[in-house]
Amino acid sequence: MSTILVTGADLAPQALALLKDHEVVFAGKTPTEDDIVALSRKHNPVAIIVRYSKVGAAAMDAAPALRVISKHGSGTDTIDKVAARERGIDVVAAVGANAAAVAEQALALLLACAKSVVSLDARMHAGHWDKATHKSVELAGRTVGVIGLGAIGLRFARMADALDMRVIGFDPYAKNLPSYVATVDLETIWRDSDAISLHCPLTEDNRELVNAGTLAKCRRGVIVVNTARGGLIDEHALLAAVRSGQVMSAGLDSFAVEPMTAGHPFQGERGLVLSPHIGGVTSDAYVNMGVAAARNALEVLGRQAVAAA
Repeated sequence: MSTILVTGADLAPQALALLKDHEVVFAGKTPTEDDIVALSRKHNPVAIIVRYSKVGAAAMDAAPALRVISKHGSGTDTIDKVAARERGIDVVAAVGANAAAVAEQALALLLACAKSVVSLDARMHAGHWDKATHKSVELAGRTVGVIGLGAIGLRFARMADALDMRVIGFDPYAKNLPSYVATVDLETIWRDSDAISLHCPLTEDNRELVNAGTLAKCRRGVIVVNTARGGLIDEHALLAAVRSGQVMSAGLDSFAVEPMTAGHPFQGERGLVLSPHIGGVTSDAYVNMGVAAARNALEVLGRQAVAAA
């Protein structure tokens, strides 16, 4: 019986049912890259389902039987795709499986920023009543720039349109977009957006896409939301922009280094609404991503078996 390694402590029962003809090995809650290498060497899996940690060339070389690396989610930046391609290993992702969950988190962060939900809650619990002095931002009629128009970005755009926001979007690969999304270049995103929401994968070309230079081009008081990858933002530049008022507020679900450790400059900072990369962590998305990751892995293995016959 061939082995499938899961870089996490669990997988949805529906996904495990699909993998019943394989031995499934779990790496634990917080596996390191070294853990993945050691388990690959010990079990020689034909497939790795990636939940946490990175999978690099060392893990691939430790498992000569490895044929496919399947992401439990849509972002494959934790997988060395160049190394996989060089070794003839397929990399697949559960695209769209968590789209509803992440888009809802992005909307929640946008609303929390615009309506000062977190700070008002803290003030109320401290006994204050700020009705006479507080003004929230009304999103209707304002422009939201959506960077990345895949399954998550488009779902978020549809919700923003339902709020009567003007939606502009940038994605050089998107086609057949709905009429309520006006496609523009990045310069227009920076210049015209009252809020910007990131929904693109992280690549070397767009690393720190949001930086001191691009933030300076934005309207003063812009809202920034990131439920994609932390590496898309220069965190020092964003913090400076929040403190100066160039950015009114930022809602962040992902960070350059995860998990965030004590003493991070974002902690305790007014103007930042933070969540621990849980945009895609719902009971429904857990099942959807697990099933999709299992099916994707089995599809590749089956296709290769037929080709080898």
